[in-house]
Amino acid sequence: MSRGPKLKEVSLTVEESNQLVEWTRRGSTAQALALRARIVLAAAQGLASAEVARRTRVTRQTVCKWRGRFIERRLDGLLDEPRPGAPRKIGDAKVEALIAKTLHEKPRNATQWDSRSMAKAMGMSQSSVSRIWRAFGLQPHRQETFKLSTDPLFIDKVRDVVGLYLNPPTKAMVLCVDEKSQIQALDRTQPILPMMPGLPERRTHDYMRHGTTTLFAALDIATGKVIGELHRRHRAKEFLQFLRTVDDNVPSKLDVHLVMDNYGTHKTPAVRRWFARHPRFHVHYTPTSASWLNQVERWFADLTTRQIRRATHRSTLELEKAIREYLKSHNEDSKPFVWTKSADDILSSLARFCARTSNSGH
Repeated sequence: MSRGPKLKEVSLTVEESNQLVEWTRRGSTAQALALRARIVLAAAQGLASAEVARRTRVTRQTVCKWRGRFIERRLDGLLDEPRPGAPRKIGDAKVEALIAKTLHEKPRNATQWDSRSMAKAMGMSQSSVSRIWRAFGLQPHRQETFKLSTDPLFIDKVRDVVGLYLNPPTKAMVLCVDEKSQIQALDRTQPILPMMPGLPERRTHDYMRHGTTTLFAALDIATGKVIGELHRRHRAKEFLQFLRTVDDNVPSKLDVHLVMDNYGTHKTPAVRRWFARHPRFHVHYTPTSASWLNQVERWFADLTTRQIRRATHRSTLELEKAIREYLKSHNEDSKPFVWTKSADDILSSLARFCARTSNSGH
């Protein structure tokens, strides 16, 4: 059965191909234009519109639109058409110069641009600079941190752990294990003022410490349930006690696969001997500096956000009671985290990141 008129083939000249590739790679290109360039490049490979839509994550109608626009008007067809209203006062060249300056230069007397200093440098208004930055998703005031693992067995460990997540073994339970240590029982120096209409909750900036505790946790990746145990200290002795708790809570007919980091208490001679005496336990270590591979870290983040960060506790016992109540509530309505990226996806993403950092000139 026919599905409509047959689409014309997309053929590119060398100049057109080079320009489209440049639009997809250049950091100052508008995201919409880069997407249209990727659509045309994929269509030029002879792919069907449905496959192009799947690869570029847009609808088939969008692919047909820009495919037709390119065939009709070539590269000019991918550019935005003039919109009604007053003519633009800032041309494309000026916008591109501002973006390039933002990405590749620094002001003389600061480590990053702000809208006022950039407006002065470019001879533009502050509101225009802010508007362009918003349009291109640039936020010079923000900074995030990262750390790449230097583990020589990084690739092997990633494939091992991700393989457990995506294809867990039969007749076995996969548990992500870690400790959240030094959880502080904090109380404010003055009473908290409750939230009121038009006013947020208010509290003093200073606090009083009332001791610390450590939560040992094992997250079941299949159900999202957590086996938790609290201890005042964080040593191999307490970790061994937690392993016995895990052993008691997992049916004896199941093997146990533990995903853990490389912390010293996980590898002491006493712990190794315990694993040797319990052959149903299989340990899978995450790479060093790669805690994001351990799903229990995501659960720890939820615990911090929902229970610990804004709470006040006048004693360690009060803190531990609150954590146990959170554990109980979570396990009554637990849901597993859904792991979607394969090991190849993760390694490809890291390879692209390393290529960018190695070419940054630093």
